Amino acid sequence: MLIVIIILICFLVFKNLFYYLPGFLGAVTLYILFRKSYYTLTVKKGWRKTLTSLLFILLSIIFIVLPLWALIDYMVPQINEFLGNRDEIMDKFNTLKVYMSDKPFLKDIDMSDAALFSFLQNLTKYVPNILNSVMEVVVNIIVTFFVLFFMQVHSRRMEATLYRAIPFSRTSKREIWDEVNLMVRSNAIGIPILGFIQGVVAMVGYWIFGIDNYVLLGLLTGISSIVPILGTMTIYIPVCIMTLATGNTYNAIGLTLYCFFLVGGVDNVLRFTILKTIGNVPPMITVFGVLLGLNMFGMLGLIFGPLILSSIGVLIKVYSNEYGKGIVRNALENPKDIPGENDPEE
Repeated sequence: MLIVIIILICFLVFKNLFYYLPGFLGAVTLYILFRKSYYTLTVKKGWRKTLTSLLFILLSIIFIVLPLWALIDYMVPQINEFLGNRDEIMDKFNTLKVYMSDKPFLKDIDMSDAALFSFLQNLTKYVPNILNSVMEVVVNIIVTFFVLFFMQVHSRRMEATLYRAIPFSRTSKREIWDEVNLMVRSNAIGIPILGFIQGVVAMVGYWIFGIDNYVLLGLLTGISSIVPILGTMTIYIPVCIMTLATGNTYNAIGLTLYCFFLVGGVDNVLRFTILKTIGNVPPMITVFGVLLGLNMFGMLGLIFGPLILSSIGVLIKVYSNEYGKGIVRNALENPKDIPGENDPEE
């Protein structure tokens, strides 16, 4: 009965505080990222916990919040200006439609005016909610730093309470912590690094081959690196097709080769070098975890989606550690009980 009451209370709390969930998840992310440095400063060097926590919050504002805010402040007016210029959009659209009309595969794509206006309508339907989105982001940033402050100041007590509350062995608790730490670090650090480098490489390519608005397109290419499976191709392939449609054949071919080998190659190089040292996460976990997380948590789903997906394997391993020891021991003592052990060879 007690466990039912606990689950019910947790459900009610989760349901009514869901609006602030990104803030809580952001605090957990920053806590894990700063944990080692925080303990080094407060335990080994004897810094005051309150001032140390405020220092980390200040650094987060300077190196995370302000750059993201500047990025959004630059991109939103540029995108709004482009979407507001319907004549330019129609001109580019008609050029592309003429080019695709007699090309294999491309001619089967619906390029009618109705399809264009439907796409633009779907793209701009979120504009009236921009103020609400901004307010939600601001509120959750405040929640993130508020929760982070108390998590750090009372970190010893919080971790000890969680450690005692988890009803598993020391080995299983260590496996759970290692998996959480790996997923948070690999995605919170790895994804921005990958997006930044791919965006810069793409931006240079757009500039070399004479693409208009190369800065904006480079930023969009970097952001699109989070798109599962397609990734940066969602931006550079339409740009290459549009360049080819306007008659710049050599630039289009050069840009296509550049993006395919350099922009796409950056992903492979980083995954086997820098990102592997941060955390070697299987690509399948990342792809399907991102799909899961974006639907559940928004942008923070990039971190917690793969974590949720990988937790299935961790929990199976924990179950084996906690409840499967007797089964494994008996199987080792009695090999005849192991399926296939005494089967005749084919």
